[in-house]
Amino acid sequence: MTVSIASRLIGDDHPVYVIGEIGLNHNGDVELAMRLIDVAAEAGADAVKFQKRTPEIATPEHMRDTLRETPWGTMTYLDYRYRVEFSPEQYRQIGDYAASRGLDWFASPWDVPSVDVLEELDVVAHKIASASVTDIELLERVAGTGKPVILSTGMSTLDEIDRAVETLGTERLIMLHATSTYPMPAEEANLRTIATLRERYAGVPIGYSGHERGLQISLAAVALGACVVERHITLDRTMWGSDHAASLEPQGFEHLVRDIRIIESALGDGVKRVFPGEEAPKAKLRRVLA
Repeated sequence: MTVSIASRLIGDDHPVYVIGEIGLNHNGDVELAMRLIDVAAEAGADAVKFQKRTPEIATPEHMRDTLRETPWGTMTYLDYRYRVEFSPEQYRQIGDYAASRGLDWFASPWDVPSVDVLEELDVVAHKIASASVTDIELLERVAGTGKPVILSTGMSTLDEIDRAVETLGTERLIMLHATSTYPMPAEEANLRTIATLRERYAGVPIGYSGHERGLQISLAAVALGACVVERHITLDRTMWGSDHAASLEPQGFEHLVRDIRIIESALGDGVKRVFPGEEAPKAKLRRVLA
């Protein structure tokens, strides 16, 4: 089965759909967000993804008054969420810029009003963050949009994923294997889960959302059949913020996209044949002809 996001088809017989996850790495700065869009475009990615919250709804109650040290001083976690949240007008500016760079753009809504805002902005898809897999009210609202849905599966059991899939349906669903550790150690990658998800949710395109350092695990996911790869991007991993350390800097992301395309070409079609480049060595080296 294939799923269409804007002009791109996603599935086993199509190029890997590469998402540059900007998330909150813009730190509430539109200019920084645009620079990160440039990073994704120049690397050859297909899309960029953000996060959209209504802070007073999406912030867990037990976290709201927790104090956090930020570049803007000490503030409550709720105030911090407001500080890094873009307005609809800012998102429209960012979305227009992404489109001008040839990229799809969408976001992970963390609450129902955020879905409404994203729908007004006419995003091409919705992404369900791993933390929201069990938020059935949110899933029902997203399903009701009729847009393609990308479902991350980190921090979730198969039973929880089953319930999410039952709510979302499979007609326009893409699923991403993920482990929600930031940064993720290699021993928690569990990449064979890609095959588990492919078998359990037959026909649903399966991809990978990575939070590891480096490129190897994401590239291995492509070799194992991931048809989507999502990685956080940053200008500098030492910047302030919770996701920068698990992100790729511009050169790393460029190398990721380059190597994904090489792997796609190298995987071939599985038909055993003698390639033209083998004919000369065959004539030179094979002593006994068939």
